[in-house]
Amino acid sequence: MEYGDDVLKRLRRIEGQVRGVLRMMDEGKNCKDVVMQMTAIRSAIDRAIAVIVCNNLERCLREELEKGESGDTKKMVLEAVELMVKSR
Repeated sequence: MEYGDDVLKRLRRIEGQVRGVLRMMDEGKNCKDVVMQMTAIRSAIDRAIAVIVCNNLERCLREELEKGESGDTKKMVLEAVELMVKSR
């Protein structure tokens, strides 16, 4: 599967956020500030997961339609939702 530039940019931004949190910890910053940044990182990761799952689901559904197969689209959607739920 190919991952678009959008996902790579998101992950690089997250990487920068993690470095920022490590720097905050090295500097002995307030616990509340560190936790707030870590919460932002978790949220960004959740959004990146959603983008990846959504893009994959869209690709799979398009392939099914192009093949002319009715397939079990409901099953594909449920698998995608389960994958997102497991990631939490």
